[in-house]
Amino acid sequence: MTTGENGSQGTAVVVGSGVIGTACAYYLLRSGWKVRIIDRGRLAGGSSHANCGYVCPSHVLPLAEPGMVAKAIGSLFQRSSPFKVKARFDPALWSWMLHFARRCNEKDMIAAGRGIQPLLNSSLALYREIIRDERLDCEFQERGMLFAYRDARELESFAATDRIMGEYFDAPAQRLGSDEMLAIEPALKPGLAGGWFHHHDAHLRPDRLMKSWHAVLAAGGVELEPDCPLDRLDGQNGRAMAAQTSRGERKADLFVIATGAWTPRLQNELGGKIPIQPGKGYSITMPRPSVCPSIPIIFPETRVAVTPFASGYRLGSTMEFAGYDESIRPERLRLLREGAAPYLREPYCDPVEEEWFGWRPMTYDSMPIIDRSPRFENVLIAAGHNMLGLSMAPATGKLLAELVNGTSPHIDPVPYRIGRFR
Repeated sequence: MTTGENGSQGTAVVVGSGVIGTACAYYLLRSGWKVRIIDRGRLAGGSSHANCGYVCPSHVLPLAEPGMVAKAIGSLFQRSSPFKVKARFDPALWSWMLHFARRCNEKDMIAAGRGIQPLLNSSLALYREIIRDERLDCEFQERGMLFAYRDARELESFAATDRIMGEYFDAPAQRLGSDEMLAIEPALKPGLAGGWFHHHDAHLRPDRLMKSWHAVLAAGGVELEPDCPLDRLDGQNGRAMAAQTSRGERKADLFVIATGAWTPRLQNELGGKIPIQPGKGYSITMPRPSVCPSIPIIFPETRVAVTPFASGYRLGSTMEFAGYDESIRPERLRLLREGAAPYLREPYCDPVEEEWFGWRPMTYDSMPIIDRSPRFENVLIAAGHNMLGLSMAPATGKLLAELVNGTSPHIDPVPYRIGRFR
């Protein structure tokens, strides 16, 4: 790894060792900063650990779309729904839901997509560079992504969405009939209605990415400190001077807050409104079945996602707004198995290697915050990447380093400003 032409820029503390914090540390290091990463728990132990590993330019549209409110309300009364909201007194959640509902229209959907797409497209290109240049061992493959349907009406209903993706984002999918889909993916059961195939998506194994990327950072001089939770930021005259942690003071010239779903708990420290809700997702990791898919597949009717890695196989998804509940609910894991079973010849196998959950940092407009803190001009926030943190990480890290260094940003930073939340 080579550092930037400017030499040493100063010292930086990145709070959060997940994929967003790691990408920020990487690009700061490359531009000449001396970097330390601290994390409240184990390194990359949050939502970066066992997600589905998608690097997916196809996911350009936000969660808030026309008709989503009715779908969400209807799902609350279904025992087997992948979407759940835990009933509780939580004004922040209610406010989030209200803002989300107001954005479930085509105009706001397209506007959000225009903010999402640059991060996705840039990140895929940057992943190719980073994985090649740093020789990251992460099972990266560019094999596309398939959306498979059982019901012909559901298959047809996606056509309207595909027209929007083609017209506004130049990202249409290829429609496949039942036999065409089976020819592309023989692991599917015969007799399905068909699917939509996105040719330009990729996938990788997240835990291996993080281990390999952290090794690159360590070799470049980055200090990685697990089990070092941030208590507060001390500062004066609009600048942060030190991060006070459970393991002592960490002084620096720059601080990056990349704490995912935990970021709202630092709202007072950062001085701005951070409407992020933890959206709990689950996954099950196991060996590859004997009849294993060759490409990632999403089943929109059950909201289950399947990822075939070179070294394993993963079922994932569901969305549960239950606050910071750390329990793993067996019935939610069961939904993953039941959601894959109607589509695949061999949907799962034993032994289970890991049952896991992670909190996705959900903003109501589906766009992240990549901006300076309103309170401290040398504190930057990189959080709120929803379900696309892995897919957006390299572009986020590069953009943040550009903002810090005062260089021309490679994508427009305006959509990600914290000031949009008022």
